[in-house]
Amino acid sequence: MVEISPDTPERQRNFDTKHGLGFPLLSDPDDKVAKAYGVWGEKSMYGKKHMGIIRSSFLIDEKGKIIEAWYKVSPTETVPRARQALEAM
Repeated sequence: MVEISPDTPERQRNFDTKHGLGFPLLSDPDDKVAKAYGVWGEKSMYGKKHMGIIRSSFLIDEKGKIIEAWYKVSPTETVPRARQALEAM
């Protein structure tokens, strides 16, 4: 299991320290991975539209097959959902 986000490695380390993830965090500062997975798109905040990451999580097996996909998942749901799916495997 890995997490990929546009955050800097330093911000990712802080997130890992806070939540004790126990898996690698990868940085995607140019959003290439986000665009490849179709999670870069138009968002709205306070009535203003802008482009950004549509928070999503994917569980991908060792062969690259997507086993689970969660879209518009909240930050507090990401880790528990992933852990639950892994435990069910």
